Amino acid sequence: MTAAQTLHAAFVGHVSAALDALEAAGTLPGGLSRAAVTVEPPRDTAHGDLATNAAMVLAKPAGMNPRALAEALVAELAKAPGVSAAEIAGPGFINLKVDAAAWLAELRAIAALGTDYGRSALGQGSTVNVEYVSANPTGPMHMGHCRGAVVGDALAALLEFAGHKVIREYYVNDAGGQVDVLARSVHLRYREALGEDVGEIPEGLYPGDYLVPTGHRLATHYGSKFVGAPESEWLALFRKEAVADMLAMIKDDLGLLGIHHDLFSSEAELQAAGKPEEAEKWLRAHDLVYDGHLEAPKGKTPEDWEPVELPLFRSTKFGDDQDRPIKKSDGSWTYFGADLAYHFQKAQSADALVDIWGADHAGTVKRIKAAVAAMTGAEGKATPFEVKLVQMVQLLRDGEPVKMSKRSGNFITLADVVREVGKDVVRFTMLTRKPEAQMDFDFAKVVEASKDNPVFYVQYAHARICSTLRKAAAEGFGPGDAALDRLGEEELALVKLAAQFPRLVEAAAAAREPHRIAFFLHDLAAAFHGYWNLGNDRPEKRFIVARDGELTAARLYLATQIGQLVRNGLGLLGVEAVEEM
Repeated sequence: MTAAQTLHAAFVGHVSAALDALEAAGTLPGGLSRAAVTVEPPRDTAHGDLATNAAMVLAKPAGMNPRALAEALVAELAKAPGVSAAEIAGPGFINLKVDAAAWLAELRAIAALGTDYGRSALGQGSTVNVEYVSANPTGPMHMGHCRGAVVGDALAALLEFAGHKVIREYYVNDAGGQVDVLARSVHLRYREALGEDVGEIPEGLYPGDYLVPTGHRLATHYGSKFVGAPESEWLALFRKEAVADMLAMIKDDLGLLGIHHDLFSSEAELQAAGKPEEAEKWLRAHDLVYDGHLEAPKGKTPEDWEPVELPLFRSTKFGDDQDRPIKKSDGSWTYFGADLAYHFQKAQSADALVDIWGADHAGTVKRIKAAVAAMTGAEGKATPFEVKLVQMVQLLRDGEPVKMSKRSGNFITLADVVREVGKDVVRFTMLTRKPEAQMDFDFAKVVEASKDNPVFYVQYAHARICSTLRKAAAEGFGPGDAALDRLGEEELALVKLAAQFPRLVEAAAAAREPHRIAFFLHDLAAAFHGYWNLGNDRPEKRFIVARDGELTAARLYLATQIGQLVRNGLGLLGVEAVEEM
């Protein structure tokens, strides 16, 4: 194994070479798809270090008995460098034991590759558009947006690390009724800035104080010009000015989390450019849109149901439960109609699309996926498109939920939370559970110095490594790889876990699941702390053994590489690795 090739990649190569050898010998038919062949650690480490299902998945298409194929494979794999044992388990799984020299070579590979350890060419330079946040530009970011923002940003970083080009996109919903409400709310603040007593903000407008500066700015610039003017004279202007201010505020809020998008796409500009009309024309030409009537809503009787003819997209053709309107009865575009045009536009510059949506949009997933499949697949292979749903976060303070409502003006902003607990705590915490699982964000628990707090637990592992290295340097010791063979099974267990990182990066990127990196870091931290604690009762297991400089250098080398791996993983999550706590 060269320094540039990780152990996992090497063993994937060994399995592939063994299959090639069986094909060359005529034992295995040529041309079989190996897409389902895996090489990964077995669930029970007592069975070995790595396992492959090659014989199980190839036996049927090869017309062979799985165990007979496994026996032939084992004979080939036993010859591979680094393999100390190859054994068949059950009906045809193959377990491999890797010799200590290969694990020590992997430790050196971590050192050689440094910040690039785990980086992959899996994506082969293909472009993935990741759209995330896309909150309505009607106010500052609140914690309801935070989780999707972090998941999307971490996914973008993960995909880049796995060899993709990534477009980080924010879709600005600046064409709907909500931005007219925003403009009217700002007009009220504008009049207030000019001295008018507007009293309590009327129901249906945005009451938050965050609109006061925009009102002041417009009052200063335009004076009383629009105070008594009809809405038609000021609505478009105030809408444009208010959206610009809200977007600037949103970008500042996201900046506090270290999140920066490559592209902000305007729904208003999309519509002004006639993109929805182009999409409708294209869909009609491909018989995917027709004029028809929606079914009566449930609970309505024929007497009080007035059918309206609308342009309907044939989403039932793609698995939806009914065809969907792309326009409203007044001729304006439905959210879906504008959205399918937007996705068609995105697909022109990307090989794959990923949207990060709040779980409250789950009902629209099927129809937009159907639309993308239709529009991108009509003349060839459809653009891969996934929607990742993210559950809301419940904020807790003193065990009580914190109310959040943008319309009432009574909410905790993302900026408030980041300033209170810190960017790193917010980002890591958002990735400590699967996005589809409910999450509580307890202000006290997320900053608790406890092993029950994953953020602290992982950060503490890195700080502990840095502290150990500083202490060793003060005592005249430093890391070195001259005697790595002095490391025993307990130390090698750390290396074996660390060596899973490259494989995990590829699996997490393929599944679009950045939380797997956070889970891995927690497991690695737990293993490191576990080894550290051995030294409390067994002084000979400490990283610094003053009477044995050779062993100390080897263990410090191990600690250094574990620290590098923690930094690599935290870097993907957008979290800084602290050096002291």
